[in-house]
Amino acid sequence: MDFRQEFIEFAVARNALLFGEFITKAGRKSPYFFNAGLFNDGESLDQLAQFYASAILARGIEFDGLFGPAYKGIPLAATAAVALARQGCNKPFSYNRKEAKDHGEGGTIVGAKLAGRVLIIDDVISAGTSVRESVELIRAAGATPCGVVIALDRMERGTGELSAVQEVERDYGIPVIAVASLEDLLAYLHGRADLAANEEAVAAYRKQYGVSRPG
Repeated sequence: MDFRQEFIEFAVARNALLFGEFITKAGRKSPYFFNAGLFNDGESLDQLAQFYASAILARGIEFDGLFGPAYKGIPLAATAAVALARQGCNKPFSYNRKEAKDHGEGGTIVGAKLAGRVLIIDDVISAGTSVRESVELIRAAGATPCGVVIALDRMERGTGELSAVQEVERDYGIPVIAVASLEDLLAYLHGRADLAANEEAVAAYRKQYGVSRPG
Protein backbone atom coordinates (compact mmCIF):
# COMPACT_ATOMS: atom_id res chain seq x y z
CA MET A 1 0.00 0.00 0.00
CA ASP A 2 1.45 3.39 -0.97
CA PHE A 3 1.32 6.46 1.27
CA ARG A 4 -1.80 7.81 -0.48
CA GLN A 5 -3.84 4.76 0.40
CA GLU A 6 -2.32 4.71 3.88
CA PHE A 7 -3.38 8.33 4.33
CA ILE A 8 -7.00 7.60 3.34
CA GLU A 9 -7.07 4.65 5.74
CA PHE A 10 -5.56 6.82 8.48
CA ALA A 11 -8.09 9.63 7.90
CA VAL A 12 -11.00 7.16 8.08
CA ALA A 13 -9.63 5.60 11.27
CA ARG A 14 -9.35 9.05 12.88
CA ASN A 15 -12.88 10.03 11.74
CA ALA A 16 -11.36 12.92 9.82
CA LEU A 17 -12.90 11.37 6.70
CA LEU A 18 -16.55 10.46 7.10
CA PHE A 19 -19.17 8.99 4.79
CA GLY A 20 -22.84 9.93 4.77
CA GLU A 21 -24.69 13.04 3.59
CA PHE A 22 -23.03 16.41 4.06
CA ILE A 23 -23.69 19.86 2.61
CA THR A 24 -20.63 21.61 1.15
CA LYS A 25 -19.98 25.36 1.18
CA ALA A 26 -21.22 25.38 -2.41
CA GLY A 27 -24.53 23.90 -1.26
CA ARG A 28 -23.89 20.48 -2.82
CA LYS A 29 -24.90 17.28 -1.07
CA SER A 30 -21.64 15.38 -0.69
CA PRO A 31 -21.36 11.69 0.26
CA TYR A 32 -18.15 12.33 2.18
CA PHE A 33 -16.64 14.96 4.45
CA PHE A 34 -13.00 15.66 5.28
CA ASN A 35 -11.89 17.71 8.29
CA ALA A 36 -8.14 17.96 8.92
CA GLY A 37 -8.89 19.73 12.20
CA LEU A 38 -9.68 16.32 13.70
CA PHE A 39 -6.00 15.38 13.59
CA ASN A 40 -5.87 17.08 16.95
CA ASP A 41 -3.48 15.15 19.17
CA GLY A 42 0.25 14.60 19.13
CA GLU A 43 0.20 11.15 17.55
CA SER A 44 -2.21 11.96 14.72
CA LEU A 45 -0.53 15.29 13.92
CA ASP A 46 2.84 13.53 13.78
CA GLN A 47 1.45 10.95 11.35
CA LEU A 48 -0.21 13.64 9.25
CA ALA A 49 3.07 15.53 9.00
CA GLN A 50 4.83 12.38 7.81
CA PHE A 51 2.27 12.05 5.01
CA TYR A 52 2.90 15.66 3.98
CA ALA A 53 6.65 14.99 3.95
CA SER A 54 6.15 11.86 1.83
CA ALA A 55 4.05 13.76 -0.71
CA ILE A 56 6.60 16.59 -0.95
CA LEU A 57 9.59 14.28 -1.34
CA ALA A 58 7.77 12.03 -3.83
CA ARG A 59 7.07 15.05 -6.05
CA GLY A 60 10.76 16.04 -5.98
CA ILE A 61 9.98 19.76 -5.97
CA GLU A 62 12.83 22.15 -5.16
CA PHE A 63 12.09 24.56 -2.33
CA ASP A 64 13.96 26.64 0.24
CA GLY A 65 11.35 27.01 2.96
CA LEU A 66 7.81 26.26 4.12
CA PHE A 67 5.02 28.74 4.81
CA GLY A 68 1.88 27.99 6.82
CA PRO A 69 -1.02 30.44 6.42
CA ALA A 70 -2.86 31.30 9.63
CA TYR A 71 -4.46 29.54 11.22
CA LYS A 72 -4.71 25.93 10.04
CA GLY A 73 -1.46 26.09 8.11
CA ILE A 74 0.62 27.00 11.16
CA PRO A 75 0.80 23.57 12.86
CA LEU A 76 0.90 21.88 9.45
CA ALA A 77 3.98 23.80 8.30
CA ALA A 78 5.74 23.40 11.66
CA THR A 79 5.19 19.65 11.91
CA ALA A 80 5.89 19.08 8.20
CA ALA A 81 9.25 20.81 8.71
CA VAL A 82 10.02 18.38 11.56
CA ALA A 83 8.95 15.36 9.47
CA LEU A 84 11.06 16.51 6.52
CA ALA A 85 14.09 17.06 8.77
CA ARG A 86 13.77 13.47 10.01
CA GLN A 87 14.14 12.38 6.39
CA GLY A 88 17.24 14.49 5.79
CA CYS A 89 15.49 17.54 4.32
CA ASN A 90 15.94 20.29 6.90
CA LYS A 91 14.21 23.49 5.80
CA PRO A 92 13.14 26.67 7.61
CA PHE A 93 9.46 27.47 8.12
CA SER A 94 7.41 30.57 8.77
CA TYR A 95 3.81 31.63 9.15
CA ASN A 96 1.77 34.80 9.34
CA ARG A 97 -0.27 36.59 11.95
CA LYS A 98 -3.76 37.74 11.08
CA GLU A 99 -2.92 41.18 12.50
CA ALA A 100 0.44 42.94 12.43
CA LYS A 101 2.37 43.15 15.71
CA ASP A 102 3.52 46.67 16.56
CA HIS A 103 6.11 45.71 19.21
CA GLY A 104 8.98 43.26 19.54
CA GLU A 105 10.01 42.02 16.11
CA GLY A 106 6.83 43.53 14.63
CA GLY A 107 5.27 42.69 11.27
CA THR A 108 3.00 39.83 10.25
CA ILE A 109 5.56 37.08 9.49
CA VAL A 110 6.79 34.82 12.30
CA GLY A 111 9.67 32.37 12.08
CA ALA A 112 12.24 32.21 9.29
CA LYS A 113 12.60 35.04 6.81
CA LEU A 114 10.71 34.38 3.59
CA ALA A 115 13.41 33.86 0.95
CA GLY A 116 13.99 31.86 -2.21
CA ARG A 117 11.43 29.28 -3.28
CA VAL A 118 8.66 28.90 -0.71
CA LEU A 119 6.23 25.99 -0.47
CA ILE A 120 2.80 26.80 1.00
CA ILE A 121 1.37 24.17 3.38
CA ASP A 122 -2.40 24.08 3.97
CA ASP A 123 -5.16 21.55 4.62
CA VAL A 124 -7.44 21.92 1.58
CA ILE A 125 -8.21 24.42 -1.17
CA SER A 126 -11.83 25.50 -1.39
CA ALA A 127 -12.21 29.08 -2.62
CA GLY A 128 -8.45 29.62 -2.89
CA THR A 129 -8.52 32.69 -0.63
CA SER A 130 -5.80 31.41 1.69
CA VAL A 131 -3.52 30.62 -1.25
CA ARG A 132 -4.01 34.07 -2.79
CA GLU A 133 -3.17 35.79 0.51
CA SER A 134 -0.13 33.55 0.98
CA VAL A 135 1.15 34.22 -2.53
CA GLU A 136 0.82 37.97 -1.96
CA LEU A 137 2.69 37.79 1.38
CA ILE A 138 5.50 35.68 -0.07
CA ARG A 139 5.94 37.91 -3.11
CA ALA A 140 5.81 41.06 -0.98
CA ALA A 141 8.74 39.68 1.00
CA GLY A 142 10.76 39.25 -2.20
CA ALA A 143 10.44 35.46 -2.23
CA THR A 144 8.85 33.16 -4.81
CA PRO A 145 5.89 30.86 -4.15
CA CYS A 146 6.78 27.53 -5.78
CA GLY A 147 3.85 25.30 -4.90
CA VAL A 148 1.04 24.42 -2.51
CA VAL A 149 0.73 21.20 -0.53
CA ILE A 150 -2.69 20.06 0.73
CA ALA A 151 -4.04 16.93 2.38
CA LEU A 152 -6.92 16.12 0.02
CA ASP A 153 -7.82 17.22 -3.50
CA ARG A 154 -11.60 16.79 -3.93
CA MET A 155 -11.17 17.12 -7.74
CA GLU A 156 -14.45 19.01 -7.79
CA ARG A 157 -15.54 21.80 -10.12
CA GLY A 158 -15.89 25.29 -8.75
CA THR A 159 -18.11 27.88 -10.42
CA GLY A 160 -16.70 26.97 -13.84
CA GLU A 161 -15.23 23.84 -15.42
CA LEU A 162 -12.06 23.87 -13.33
CA SER A 163 -11.58 22.73 -9.75
CA ALA A 164 -10.31 25.12 -7.09
CA VAL A 165 -6.95 23.34 -7.31
CA GLN A 166 -6.79 23.77 -11.09
CA GLU A 167 -7.72 27.45 -10.75
CA VAL A 168 -4.80 27.98 -8.36
CA GLU A 169 -2.41 26.25 -10.77
CA ARG A 170 -3.72 28.35 -13.66
CA ASP A 171 -3.80 31.69 -11.83
CA TYR A 172 -0.39 31.48 -10.11
CA GLY A 173 1.53 29.08 -12.34
CA ILE A 174 2.49 26.84 -9.42
CA PRO A 175 1.79 23.15 -8.81
CA VAL A 176 -0.59 21.89 -6.15
CA ILE A 177 0.60 18.71 -4.47
CA ALA A 178 -2.05 16.66 -2.67
CA VAL A 179 -1.28 13.87 -0.23
CA ALA A 180 -4.33 12.11 -1.72
CA SER A 181 -7.09 12.85 -4.21
CA LEU A 182 -10.64 11.77 -4.92
CA GLU A 183 -9.18 9.10 -7.23
CA ASP A 184 -7.25 7.69 -4.27
CA LEU A 185 -10.41 7.72 -2.17
CA LEU A 186 -12.29 5.75 -4.84
CA ALA A 187 -9.40 3.29 -5.09
CA TYR A 188 -9.58 2.81 -1.32
CA LEU A 189 -13.33 2.12 -1.46
CA HIS A 190 -13.13 -0.22 -4.46
CA GLY A 191 -13.56 -3.89 -3.70
CA ARG A 192 -14.58 -3.42 -0.06
CA ALA A 193 -17.96 -5.08 0.37
CA ASP A 194 -18.70 -3.13 3.56
CA LEU A 195 -18.13 0.17 1.72
CA ALA A 196 -19.79 -0.66 -1.61
CA ALA A 197 -22.65 1.80 -1.05
CA ASN A 198 -20.13 4.56 -0.25
CA GLU A 199 -18.17 3.77 -3.41
CA GLU A 200 -21.31 4.08 -5.51
CA ALA A 201 -22.26 7.39 -3.87
CA VAL A 202 -18.78 8.90 -4.24
CA ALA A 203 -18.51 7.74 -7.85
CA ALA A 204 -21.91 9.28 -8.66
CA TYR A 205 -20.87 12.54 -6.99
CA ARG A 206 -17.65 12.60 -8.99
CA LYS A 207 -19.57 11.98 -12.22
CA GLN A 208 -21.80 14.96 -11.45
CA TYR A 209 -19.28 17.47 -10.09
CA GLY A 210 -15.80 16.08 -10.73
CA VAL A 211 -12.97 17.18 -12.99
CA SER A 212 -10.99 14.79 -15.13
CA ARG A 213 -7.67 14.83 -13.32
CA PRO A 214 -6.06 15.72 -9.97
CA GLY A 215 -4.91 19.35 -9.90
